[in-house]
Amino acid sequence: MISVIIERHIADDFASYYENVCQEILSFATDEQGFISGESLHNAYDDNHRVVIAQYRSIQDWQIWHSSEQRHQIMAKLSPMLQSDEKITILQHRTSSS
Repeated sequence: MISVIIERHIADDFASYYENVCQEILSFATDEQGFISGESLHNAYDDNHRVVIAQYRSIQDWQIWHSSEQRHQIMAKLSPMLQSDEKITILQHRTSSS
């Protein structure tokens, strides 16, 4: 299992629209192969700093979703609201070497 952390900084006055689009992304992602769970959070001290944390079965499953036409179409709606490009971090458990 992997965790994907997506950080976004949205422009002022886009909070409600961002939430709607983010829910749309999450509703599509939940139907994708390998999706386990996801949540959308905001920084307690900076409402324009948003974080999505999602769990996928594998990096390959995440990459399929990340490069999908569906995600690209929704990101086309979301991108104009962002102050900068989203930052994506993929985390996984360390495997012990024998």
